[in-house]
Amino acid sequence: MASPPPRAWQRMLSGRRLDLLDPSPFDIEIEDIAHGLARVARWNGQTKGAHAFSVAQHSLLVERVAGELRPRIARDWRLAALLHDAAEYVIGDLISPFKAAVGIDYKAFERRLMAAIHLRFGLPAEIPAALTALTKRADQAVAYAEAVQLAGFEDTEARKFFGAPKVSPHLRLRPLAPPDAQRAFLKRFRELTS
Repeated sequence: MASPPPRAWQRMLSGRRLDLLDPSPFDIEIEDIAHGLARVARWNGQTKGAHAFSVAQHSLLVERVAGELRPRIARDWRLAALLHDAAEYVIGDLISPFKAAVGIDYKAFERRLMAAIHLRFGLPAEIPAALTALTKRADQAVAYAEAVQLAGFEDTEARKFFGAPKVSPHLRLRPLAPPDAQRAFLKRFRELTS
């Protein structure tokens, strides 16, 4: 007798069941994303502070920096920047060195999940290349600040991996407690979608 196939869905606190192999936009709720991202630690939790620096807090900063890089960017594209790591509410923040060590390409899975997230919130399934590049620049600037302020990198080492910061030299990072990061993420989402 064949054993049943392994469970391939995640139950969310909203009660939704997200099929990880075929994610549907109808099973995605912003409250689940905010809750998950506020509890996923950047840098595998290897940061200074009373709390882990969460992906929710990181996402808020990336959206802010993207707006600094392109001040007249449309609200939809700012929303896309805010949601750039939204898939991590399900898959976690797998650091690049771990992905390289394991040798698994998570990109196809992540692309399907991000497409469902984008569609759920009225964005195109695939974000235009120019916006992806802008978000990447903002992401690298924020990663640099996180590296030197929270993750113990020296400036020269951080510049080697993330490049010289081109914006937001004024960023002062202080990890928030998960409920505070969750509230801030939801507040910004609602500002961008109202």
